[in-house]
Amino acid sequence: MAVKKSLEKLSPMLLAVLSNRFDGVVREMTNTLLRTGRSAVINSGRDFSCGITTADNKLFATAEGLPVHTYGLDLQTKTMCRYHKDINEGDAFLHNDPYSGCSHPADHTIIVPVFWEEEHFFNVCAKAHQADIGNSIPSTYHVMARDIYEEGALIFPAVKIESKGQLNDDIVRMCQRRIRVPETWHGDFLAMLGSARTGEKGIQSILQKYSPTVIKQFVSEWFDYSERKMREAIKKLPKATIERESFHDPMPPILPNGIPVRVKLDIKPEVGEIEIDLTMNIDNMDNGLNMSQATSISTALAGTYNCLPSDIPRNDGSYRCVKIKMREGAAIGKPKFPHSCSVATTNIADRLVNNVQAAFAELGKGYGLAEGGLGMGVGFCVISGKDKRHNNSDYVNQLIIGQNGGPASPKSDGWLTYGIPVVGGVMYRDSIEIDELHYPLHFKEIRLSQDDSGVGEYRGAPGALITLGPSENPMTVVFGSDGMVNPPRGAQGGGDGNVNQMYLIQVDGTKESIPNVGQIELFQGMWISGRESSGGGYGDPFCRDPEKVLSDVVEKYVSIQSARISYGVAFLGSLENDNLSVDYSTTSALRDG
Repeated sequence: MAVKKSLEKLSPMLLAVLSNRFDGVVREMTNTLLRTGRSAVINSGRDFSCGITTADNKLFATAEGLPVHTYGLDLQTKTMCRYHKDINEGDAFLHNDPYSGCSHPADHTIIVPVFWEEEHFFNVCAKAHQADIGNSIPSTYHVMARDIYEEGALIFPAVKIESKGQLNDDIVRMCQRRIRVPETWHGDFLAMLGSARTGEKGIQSILQKYSPTVIKQFVSEWFDYSERKMREAIKKLPKATIERESFHDPMPPILPNGIPVRVKLDIKPEVGEIEIDLTMNIDNMDNGLNMSQATSISTALAGTYNCLPSDIPRNDGSYRCVKIKMREGAAIGKPKFPHSCSVATTNIADRLVNNVQAAFAELGKGYGLAEGGLGMGVGFCVISGKDKRHNNSDYVNQLIIGQNGGPASPKSDGWLTYGIPVVGGVMYRDSIEIDELHYPLHFKEIRLSQDDSGVGEYRGAPGALITLGPSENPMTVVFGSDGMVNPPRGAQGGGDGNVNQMYLIQVDGTKESIPNVGQIELFQGMWISGRESSGGGYGDPFCRDPEKVLSDVVEKYVSIQSARISYGVAFLGSLENDNLSVDYSTTSALRDG
């Protein structure tokens, strides 16, 4: 899309109107996919994102997309343009190739080029995590896969799925033959295609109203505005170079010492730029935990944006101020085929988000964030089996009922409905009732844990206790968690969050710990149970407002005993009599002593 600036700039009002119009298109795409998706991954957990790139493949609009999904959409549309020189109106492309821009194979993406008056203006993208993708095990997360072949996923590197409006049924049949739940996949595929076509029509209506000339000028000025906002924010930061290392948990026998996650931040306020160096990370591993190029970029950017003003648009304009250095063949960087990137969107990606935002906290009090709760524990496991209620038909589903707590910031407590760092509270949590209606499982327990939050002047949000099992037939459960050894860390004197725990409960009630990666079969009367992690705290806990501690005790986030030990807060009265209040005299003595 050629851009020619007119002599007269667009008014600020028109810039605001058009930016919201394009965000509105993305939200309409999102609503379409949410309402029409077949699997619970999409219509309940909302593990999907929509976005728009320009015809020259610059990220343009993402509205409320998941950070781990949206920051790489431009890489995917570049691949489409590289592989297809003759792109026409009515075409659509299926892309899930982690070696050419996708996040990981489970995130099928439909890309539709948008034309107006025979000129290619934009691309709309609908990316959704699938219930099944043909992996060798019934899960889209295959931690133990030594390479893409053992992983088993069907890979589509920007394959044309529609040509001038005509669907390629051959590809659809290939997917239906290979995927365990063909009807579910096909329903989700049609929902993604419908979402993308909705976006196409929405953009065309904008072009019709405002003219191509105005829209071209808007794109240019919107990117410039976004860049200015980003540079202004960076110029307010202290100049610093920060190196930080954290560790993904060990995973015997493949990773007995865990995985180092290294980042180096070079903050240059004099020019309004940040350089993020990821080149010191280890080489690609012979397992599914390698990050893709898209997730390496997206999580480094997410950790950065998390520490800057929220009104900075997330697009190519603000990206100009962040330089990310990566290397080929690294576990965090650009993967080398055929190393598996099956789990590229979660485990190490969560660690990288945490590492970047906690690095900003090292600038001093008032900057950065603590680390957020992480670990794809019981609440994020993949269940599969046969549903007796529906003629023993096959089912596979990624649960998104997990509850890791959000990190504390310099100004507020952690976000309760955080999920995991790569989604940062944007993804929905499953409905318990809908999951039990759709699948033959039963939730025995879901409740917030007490006294687990990272303490601080601002505390992390608590995690949850979750117990579930099959309601009838045997159920296969696949999981690959983190945070059972290395918990989310606090910042600026704040406490760490708790570690994750996972248990198998036998029919007779016997409870035994299980490792962080595995595949088990549950029979009726058996349960899998977990304790999910909380967010880290920020700042000295003895500086926390005693009234906030009182509120935490009343809400049962914190016990009276923990309030006294961790926060130095004492009380008068009792919870039972509903007359609990802060004993300021004793509190002062505890904190001074």
